This record gives sequence, structure tokens and C-alpha cells, in this order.
Amino acid sequence: MNTMRAIVQEEPGGPEVLGLAEVERPEPGLLEILVRVHAAGVNPTDWKARARGSSMTGVALPRPGFDVSGVVEAVGPGVTLYEPGDEVFGMPRFPHPAGAYAEYVTAPARHFARKPAGIDHVHAAALPLAALTAWQGLVDTARVRAGQRVLVHAAAGGVGHLAVQIAKARGAYVIGTASEAKHEFVRGLGADEVVDYTKVDFADVVRDVDVVLDAVGGDYGLRSLRTLRDGGVLVSFLSPVGDDVLAAAGKRGIRAGWTLVETDHAGMKEIAVLVEEGRLRAEIDSVFPLEEAAKAHERGETGRTTGKIVLTVAG
Repeated sequence: MNTMRAIVQEEPGGPEVLGLAEVERPEPGLLEILVRVHAAGVNPTDWKARARGSSMTGVALPRPGFDVSGVVEAVGPGVTLYEPGDEVFGMPRFPHPAGAYAEYVTAPARHFARKPAGIDHVHAAALPLAALTAWQGLVDTARVRAGQRVLVHAAAGGVGHLAVQIAKARGAYVIGTASEAKHEFVRGLGADEVVDYTKVDFADVVRDVDVVLDAVGGDYGLRSLRTLRDGGVLVSFLSPVGDDVLAAAGKRGIRAGWTLVETDHAGMKEIAVLVEEGRLRAEIDSVFPLEEAAKAHERGETGRTTGKIVLTVAG
């Protein structure tokens, strides 16, 4: 029996429940590919799922991880997009368990796209979930266009720092919220203005924006309405928007809602184009080897990261 190394958990809990084990290596089924994982991205949804012991769909989650960059090892029946040896990256199976913290993963071929040639696997693995979240919020939901004003909360975070770049690539004027220590970084991404949320209420100093991306939650949704023009768009990434926000937004013709990222072959290809054009890059906060997944989760749960955390799997 072919086996592989993978991070597993047997019960819900803190980072300490993650352990390295030898498990059976999967085989690609109909329309699937087998990918040898070189790097796996770490996302907040990973440690939230670890803590409750299940995916968002309620399925037991014995193996965590969704973001993958690697090389096609084998293809299943019916696959014509890729051949063994092709470099790919993607967010396979989300929101169902993918088990990306492992040496191999299988998933439908169209859950992946070709990895941009100009970046390594670490930077590619940092992109899928966070970049797709930003892309789908800005492009598919808000339909951002040139000349619009966009407010990105947590602009130095995993989703936020990519959203700033995507909005700029769409020709928007971008305002980000971040602590003062991260202002230079956010400006370096292309932000036109940065607001220190620790010193001022962003809702007192930001006005006339067309789109708000909220990756913070809490009272940020209601406060963000004060920054929006009538007819604007408020996109929440964390949870469904409350009835109080919906009611207040509705009075002013503001579209407000929650969007959950979806596996998206076309979106991944658009992201790859931006990377290849030099208009999108993932900032790497820290890199850990596969066996130190627990330390990666500990780092993520501090809430003080800039950019993305990545696990290295294969050399």
C-alpha cells in the first residue's frame, strides 16, 4: 500500500491536536488529478475548523488544509487539462475537507489552475483561498470598476493585502485600514490612503466610498455604512450580515451581504494573469515545515500576521 506523510487530528482542540502521521496515499478518480504537494497555505478557516473538529459543512475533519501548490503526479480518466509534471495551484474541494497538509492530494482537475511560472510554490500556495476571496468579493459581487473608491479593512492581512492589489489592478482608488506599523507595507501594495484604526474611528474620516470589504466583523459592518455612498456595496467575508445592517443599508440603496469563497477555475486563471503581469503578489509572513503545522497555527492565531503563513511539504 502506498502511503504518505500528512497532518491529522483525532479530536477538536488547540494546535496541539495536530500531529504528523503516515496515511494511505489517495488515487485520482474520474476527472481528478493527483498532485504532489510542494507547499500548502494556512488560513483562518483552518484553525477554526481544527478547533471545532469539522469543516464548514459539518463533516469530520481528520486532515486540515485547503491551499495547494504542487506538481501533477497522475491524472484520472477523462482529464485533458493537465499531464504529469504540470505545475498547478488551487483550493481543492472547498468547503469540503481537502487534506492539503499532506504530501499528496486529489481533487477535480478544474479545482486547480496552472501555477504562474514566475513564482515559487510557497508564494503560489499563499494565493488560492485568500486571492479568490478578494477576487470574488471585488469583481463578482461588487463589480468594482475604474475610478471607484474602495475601502479594505484589515488591509495588511491575508485577504486584505491581496484585495488592495486586485482593486488597484481594476483601477480603483483604495483606502485601507491597518495599524500604524503596517502603513508603509500597505502603501507599498498600492493603497492611496491608509487609516490607523487604533487611533481614529475610520467611520469618522472615510467618506464617499463605493465598496467596502469587511474581513473584521463585529460592529465594522454597521460603522462601514457611514463611509459608503448611497447605492454602494458592503461585502462581508466573515459571517452573514446582521438584520440591523441590512435594514440600515436598504434605506440607502446599499447592497450588503456575506460572500463565501468558492472553488473557481476561471477566477484562478485571472489571478494567475495578474501575478504574471506583476500586479499581484502574496506577502509571506512566515514559513514552517509540514511537521510544524501546530506552530503555524499558533502563529496565525496571534492575529498579528502580515500576509500569509505557508507550510513547505516537498522540496
